[in-house]
Amino acid sequence: MNICVVGAGYVGMTTAVCFAEMGYKVRIIDIDEKKISKINEGKIPIYEEGMQELLEKNIERIKATNEYDFSEDIVFICVGTPSKEDGKIELKYVLDAVENVSLKIRDKGIIVIKSTVFPGTTEKILKPLIQKYRKNVSVAVNPEFLREGKAIYDFLNPDRIIIGTDNKRSADLLKKLYEPLKAPILLTTLSEAEMIKYASNALLAAKISFSNEIGNLCKILGIDAYNVMKGVGMDHRISPHFLNSGIGFGGSCFPKDLKALYAGSKEMGYEMNLIKAILKINDKQPLRIIKILEKYIEIEGKTIAVLGIAFKPNTDDIRESRSIPVIHELKRRGAIVRLYDPMAMENAKKIFDDIEYCDNVDEAIENADACLILTEWKEFEKIDFSKMRSKIVIEGRRILKNREGIIYEGICW
Repeated sequence: MNICVVGAGYVGMTTAVCFAEMGYKVRIIDIDEKKISKINEGKIPIYEEGMQELLEKNIERIKATNEYDFSEDIVFICVGTPSKEDGKIELKYVLDAVENVSLKIRDKGIIVIKSTVFPGTTEKILKPLIQKYRKNVSVAVNPEFLREGKAIYDFLNPDRIIIGTDNKRSADLLKKLYEPLKAPILLTTLSEAEMIKYASNALLAAKISFSNEIGNLCKILGIDAYNVMKGVGMDHRISPHFLNSGIGFGGSCFPKDLKALYAGSKEMGYEMNLIKAILKINDKQPLRIIKILEKYIEIEGKTIAVLGIAFKPNTDDIRESRSIPVIHELKRRGAIVRLYDPMAMENAKKIFDDIEYCDNVDEAIENADACLILTEWKEFEKIDFSKMRSKIVIEGRRILKNREGIIYEGICW
């Protein structure tokens, strides 16, 4: 079975290399010539753990191009749906991709929407667009549930596969496509599949914001929030996942999807106040680290080492990273900011052109007045702080193992 993937971003590349690993031939379409050249040379255009190895291993099965011509029967749309200013998603990339595919795809082909779109979008907007050009082409919704940094594992070892479709032929073909993964498959309508993605991300984000609220109160009470949430997570109805208190959630999915869910529901006359509260808590959480820092030093004119700007470890993605508002606030207060991140430095330079970039941890903390650890990279677990001017270390993720000889505090502990 041959597959086409439109979009060579995080979701598209993961989808492509994993389907190739499953034995399928995969063609990737993207408008970025640099990405196309890199892929065809056997180099990944983004960093994701394990992706380079799978691309190299399956390079015979993978080809990248900018040409919308199709011999494949199944085409996955994996382009971005970024947030607009009002919180709703920007659909233009999906619309362009769907139209370009519809013009060239063979009759009886299937266009599969992996891009995250608001419930009802495929049924009301994308399906009519497809049928404008191809009456015999089907559409399906197949949301992704990939953790950045663990995306390859998650694709090949899914908890479940959601297939939203309105006809048996598409359902049967997609079930056969995913058969090698031996995962539970849930067949739904198009809109149900779209909502499952939003509801899943909203619930996980809710667990994080809830944990942060509990963590903030635990800090005031002098209680170990991590031990509290460990006890909470032992309840099988709750599970221990996404219960770590800290600086908040970021990335390409949670903030965007919650904003879209809130904006979309409000437009339909129903205001989702819980979603609004989750977002508000998440916006305020990272700035608590600034208040803690102020207890120890006057920020203006001081050199502050910031360790980590990727929104999580094992990725170079800084979208909605909780480090970004912290750095903005440090700059606003007149601090000299030094940044080090193992993977995300080049992406950080696209946002901040007036901070110091360091090649390693030692360079970042040397003669610094304080250090903020904001991403839980493994190399940050054990650091020698002896070269700091003032050994003030404040954490947003609770990973530091050697805390003796420093003034240490965490955002929720």
